[in-house]
Amino acid sequence: MATRADLATQADLATQADLATQADLAVLVGLQASGKSTFYARCLSDRYELVGKDLFPRGARNKQARQMRLVAEHLAAGRPVAVDNTNPSPQEWAPLVAAARALGATVTAYWFPPDVPGSLRRNAAREGRARVPDVGVLATLERLRRPSVADGFDAVYEVRFDGRGGFDVSRP
Repeated sequence: MATRADLATQADLATQADLATQADLAVLVGLQASGKSTFYARCLSDRYELVGKDLFPRGARNKQARQMRLVAEHLAAGRPVAVDNTNPSPQEWAPLVAAARALGATVTAYWFPPDVPGSLRRNAAREGRARVPDVGVLATLERLRRPSVADGFDAVYEVRFDGRGGFDVSRP
């Protein structure tokens, strides 16, 4: 038998699926190693194109402009797109929200509340370019702010690890 929480989660997932049938921008917001990329791969990749600065070559110039161009191209073509960066504050997400609005797209935030010990532990297990110096994680923490509908998002979902290898997604 489904619990009230199960039904609420199912309703939220149905709403998310509806958003992805139109041009929607999903902005992932959280610390490095908070689960954003894994969440995208497991929960959004079948519906959303992926854009993120980490996908560009290390020496690439104008990553912000390139990212904005790709976001605009996907949304203009009617394709939902997810931006997988830390996006810790309005400074990062406001241009994304504005671009989506200019193209008539909806904007959804996926908020990964900070779990500093967990992020540092997962980050330490990374290798090569994927590993971020701890000071970088802590600097992001200082700038990290929970997104809200007041920031221009149509919906904000909170994403947490469920302890079973998946995610719990809910409206905060």
